[in-house]
Amino acid sequence: MTILTANLIDIPNKQIFPARVTIFEGKIHGIEKIAEVPASAGYLLPGFVDAHVHVESSMLPPAAFARMAVVHGTVGSVSDPHEIANVLGEEGVHYMLEDGANSPFKFCFGAPSCVPATPFETAGAHLGVEAVERLLQHPDIGYLSEMMNFPGVLYEDAEVMAKLAAARKFNKPIDGHAPGLRGKEAQTYFSAGISTDHECFTLEEAMEKASLGVQILIREGSAARNFEALWPLFEHYPAQLMFCSDDKHPDDLVKGHINQLVARALAKGCDLFDVLHAACVHPVKHYQLAVGLLREGDPADCIRVRDLEHFIVEETWIDGVCVAHKGTCLIPEHPAVVINQFKATPQTAAAFAVPSREKQQQVRLIQVLDGQIVTASDTATLAVVADQVLADQARDILKIAVLNRYVPDAKPAVAFVRGFGLTHGALASSVAHDSHNIVAVGTDDEVLAEAINAVIAAKGGISACDGMGETRVLPLPIAGLMSTENGWDLAEAYAGLDTWTKERLGCELQAPFMTLSFLALPVIPALKITDKGLFDVETFQFSALFP
Repeated sequence: MTILTANLIDIPNKQIFPARVTIFEGKIHGIEKIAEVPASAGYLLPGFVDAHVHVESSMLPPAAFARMAVVHGTVGSVSDPHEIANVLGEEGVHYMLEDGANSPFKFCFGAPSCVPATPFETAGAHLGVEAVERLLQHPDIGYLSEMMNFPGVLYEDAEVMAKLAAARKFNKPIDGHAPGLRGKEAQTYFSAGISTDHECFTLEEAMEKASLGVQILIREGSAARNFEALWPLFEHYPAQLMFCSDDKHPDDLVKGHINQLVARALAKGCDLFDVLHAACVHPVKHYQLAVGLLREGDPADCIRVRDLEHFIVEETWIDGVCVAHKGTCLIPEHPAVVINQFKATPQTAAAFAVPSREKQQQVRLIQVLDGQIVTASDTATLAVVADQVLADQARDILKIAVLNRYVPDAKPAVAFVRGFGLTHGALASSVAHDSHNIVAVGTDDEVLAEAINAVIAAKGGISACDGMGETRVLPLPIAGLMSTENGWDLAEAYAGLDTWTKERLGCELQAPFMTLSFLALPVIPALKITDKGLFDVETFQFSALFP
């Protein structure tokens, strides 16, 4: 039996009172109001839940991710494993379930609905209706993951509709993904039984979707940061809000998680209980999670925070066991199994040439928007030398390439991008949503080849080269997405590579590797590139490089 004494935050009844909480056999056995508690006792409340996250984006397998998350008071997550599913199919999903089972953390994994996300890219697997149905019947699969193929919903694609029907058949929630969708199209999309959206990037869009009854997830990740735009929703639709990270790189995860969003919302003047409903309660109820809410008879999943301003987490408890104390994780490390699919072969500089017989060539280019995973589309006129179109780092116009990792001797797709600010060198990554081919940006063909070949040699990872003899690589041997390293060591290594990229290569982005990883995702507007070529998301078709 364990007894916790603190100021208890009763979220449903909007009360805070001194209490003695008794924990017995992993559950809340009793809650007793008392006269007072010491000033140092802090506040006790239910643990936080990340309402939508791709664990793979932490570059850690689930058990290692959990060790970092519990330090910040997160006790559970709604986790879409479609990153590894795009590489390894059902085997990848089961890998996440099995690794996550090695931790007391309460993962709720989904059945990926869009593997691959579109037919306009090459993935390592395809999850059809039968595979999705099998996964939905698994007791540890709690929902149908984000339906990114919103055109398939709008035009009633047979496979898409069958997957939605399967989720309804097994009475499991359906997650949405509909960036920028408005009006009648939004009504049609959400009327198909889709209940959430984490892709709103303007308040107006979120307000419209919330008016349809949609649960809005306020996202603040390493690439997409929408909190500042969406926090006013608490004034209008507090009962329909949750917090999520979506994609959280290790250097950000080491600093904080959902607790950061709670503190920021309170600093904006949002109501404490509304904020804690979003952080603790709404995900549990919407997804029917086996996470306790600090009620008698519930699993003892709770946290102690120092104060109600900064939300610094002093202790985290899961099933009555203290799993983190004053910034130290108490969950033992668990060695991760390595699985992968990586067949790409080394490239030469000649593979990245863009031929033209013009004296100057107008090109269509991707415009990166810092802090967003949406991009813009633009054009520029570039110099042609020896019948090859050249990048122009003086105007911040670089080459971008995507190489199929699933077949040997593939030829890369090549285009142009603006917004990275590299003065020299190149970056490459096998974390390239959602098919996870190799994506790279660089100032010339030689450095592109060098950065990509470093990733190929590691069978997956992220790399940066300065074009002057130094190349740095962070290996990701698990599916080319995740590391076997300790999370804190990985965070330090990743932060070091990030800093070197900015200082040595001149990159101006907040999160260059996270931003790079989304430039191959053809379901996020406006212009992206896959291994098959430049893709216009707004028209949902390939685009000519030369307009």
